[in-house]
Amino acid sequence: MFDSSRQANELADIQSRLIFVKVGLLMILVLLGLRLWQLQIRDGVYYQELARDNRTRSIVLEPARGLLYDRNGELLANNIPSFQLYLSLEDVQNREALITKLPEYVDVNVQSISEKLATKRRRGRIKLKSGLTLKEAALIESHRIELPGVAIQPEYQRNYPLENYAAHVIGYVGEISESQLKDPEFIDVQAGRTIGQYGIEQTLDAHLLGETGRKVIEVDAFGYPKRSLSLHPPLAGNDLYLTLDIRLQRLAEDLLGEESGAIVALDPWNGDVLALASQPGFNPNDLSGGISPQAWQQLLQDSRHPLTNRAIQGQYPPGSTFKIVMAAALLDTQTMGAKETMTCHGTFPFGRRVFRDWKRGGHGSVALTKALAQSCDVYFYRAGNQLGIDAISKYSRQFGLGSKTGIALSSEQSGLVPSKKWKRKNRGEPWYPGETISIAIGQGFLSVTPIQMAKVVSIVATNGQVVEPRLLKGIRLRRTGNFKEEPPSSTQQLLIPPETFSKIKEGLEAVVTKGTAKRAQSDVVTIAGKTGTAQVVALKDDDDKSEVAKKHRDHAWFVAFAPVEQPKIAVAVIVEHMGHGGSAAAPLAKTLIEAYMNAEKPEQDESF
Repeated sequence: MFDSSRQANELADIQSRLIFVKVGLLMILVLLGLRLWQLQIRDGVYYQELARDNRTRSIVLEPARGLLYDRNGELLANNIPSFQLYLSLEDVQNREALITKLPEYVDVNVQSISEKLATKRRRGRIKLKSGLTLKEAALIESHRIELPGVAIQPEYQRNYPLENYAAHVIGYVGEISESQLKDPEFIDVQAGRTIGQYGIEQTLDAHLLGETGRKVIEVDAFGYPKRSLSLHPPLAGNDLYLTLDIRLQRLAEDLLGEESGAIVALDPWNGDVLALASQPGFNPNDLSGGISPQAWQQLLQDSRHPLTNRAIQGQYPPGSTFKIVMAAALLDTQTMGAKETMTCHGTFPFGRRVFRDWKRGGHGSVALTKALAQSCDVYFYRAGNQLGIDAISKYSRQFGLGSKTGIALSSEQSGLVPSKKWKRKNRGEPWYPGETISIAIGQGFLSVTPIQMAKVVSIVATNGQVVEPRLLKGIRLRRTGNFKEEPPSSTQQLLIPPETFSKIKEGLEAVVTKGTAKRAQSDVVTIAGKTGTAQVVALKDDDDKSEVAKKHRDHAWFVAFAPVEQPKIAVAVIVEHMGHGGSAAAPLAKTLIEAYMNAEKPEQDESF
């Protein structure tokens, strides 16, 4: 009986334990079920993609950038085949070991790669280097087992067949930076893509960029490609035709030679930029192919500032070229009539100062035409004193000074047109009448850019028509193959009577025929213009100019248009530290104008 009771107790105990086991097993089954539900149902898509990524790679295919041409169809920028070095981060187990190993086979900047890797997640693809040499590509391919995740991809590299010519206009490209990736402008641009960084390449990048493609490949356990699974080809960017006449552009840059300066040539009627030269220049191929940080710093620290586009960024006193604006203000306000004469003795006493003319002894009896032709300072000293600074400022702004022209290039400067209000706001001082005297001959606080002065002389050439300088002539759309003509620039007519411009033209023609720009006289075409000498540092009258260091010498200006009777081209030339505009700048403008007038008109491309 005792045994029977004990057996019953043991059986009850076993049964109670079995209940706990069954409950435990049931809970385990429930947990396993929940986990299976989580893995297969809730997170199934995620793990499917993860598994697929472990055996496939999605490669972005960069399109060829659109081509750049001048107005006559001459090629300015194209693309050449190139090898690019990429790294798939998910295939790299030891980044430090890879960084150490890579320089044995290819010339790379270790610090730059380290910085790139430090900002990237564990997955993704980054570009390590552009423009690999054939030797480097062969070494990488032959040692791929030692470089997991590293792959070579053939792409296009930007090429500039004209090298330095028109570099400031065309610009260059480069890999998009981390800071640019955060810019809303590039929200749809992937890391590693090549974008415009300067010039037209930058400002019209959206047209040139094209659309990326995508290729999906299957890879093995080591990340090496096995086969292609799908391909969506890229679409090349649109081709752009610029208003530049590259023949004229080459000549302009050759005329400047080794001297620093700028030459701008415009079609005065529609604003087409025919030439936009700035010296010294640079070779955009050196930058678009990738440049070391050391070389980049050296370029930035170059004392001659080759990356500065002097045509739109150089801000200079206009010197006597500003007398064109002064003449318009005088005639329009009837402050000094065109027929009124005065006697110039070479000095203009004002308060306790005596302002001197550039010509000792003066110019004798002077009216407006002679004042322009001989660039009589005393005449314009008197005119400035009568007009006052605010009237001068008003007419200067009508001619576009003090404002950007709106040309399709970044970092254009606006120059400076002073006024009483400006000085009070920026200097905390009142305007002094003596300062107006300096402004009247293009000195003092006043500053302009070469393209602004080309615009000023264009306005005179067209009897007051104001047009915005433009660089884009048309676009050939890659998707359709159609050519889209760029609409003409907006125009505006100054509220200055045409007869006023006729008087100014008479004076500017006299500048060339019997005035300060006789070296601009041409047997090919009639030229009207105005010389200018922009003071860099104040010198005493008895200083020997030949003994002055070149960096302290005056800048030479000449602005002109031709032919006088029916203008077709307007030009502004400035040569830094070369003295008088009549001797240093006027001959350059003459040569450029003659070349343009002598050139055969290109036949219209019917495919446009």
